[in-house]
Amino acid sequence: MLSAEARALITAHPAGMVATVNGDGTPSVSPKATFVILSDTALAFGNIRSPGTLANIRRQPNVEVCFIDVVLRKAVRVTGTASIHRKDGADAELREAFEERWAAYHSYMSSFVKIDVRRAELVLSPAYDVGFTEEELRQTNLAKLNAL
Repeated sequence: MLSAEARALITAHPAGMVATVNGDGTPSVSPKATFVILSDTALAFGNIRSPGTLANIRRQPNVEVCFIDVVLRKAVRVTGTASIHRKDGADAELREAFEERWAAYHSYMSSFVKIDVRRAELVLSPAYDVGFTEEELRQTNLAKLNAL
């Protein structure tokens, strides 16, 4: 489900905006910056300070995550079902993925949230529709960021 392009974007930009549903039915979006790709059908983030997100997942495990490359104006929207795995009881695959990619933060993680991917969609800016190339967007957007 995660294409090579989606995997590349998520690997390069591992901070995803995780959407869940609050107990009162209102939406909640929270950034999580410790994502790892486990397979073409699963990814996960480390829980460091996410009490609201975890409470929402316990009530309603359906989530959506958006990863954005602001320079190329591309995104990947991932829809799936989340499950919470305590760090001390997590399987070796989860533990090793975080130890390898997020060693500096690993000791702060109390659990991992695994997302079984149901759908992954590449989202492109309308700038591509009007003829801008990836290189033109890279140059333009890097110039804007550097001007800040």
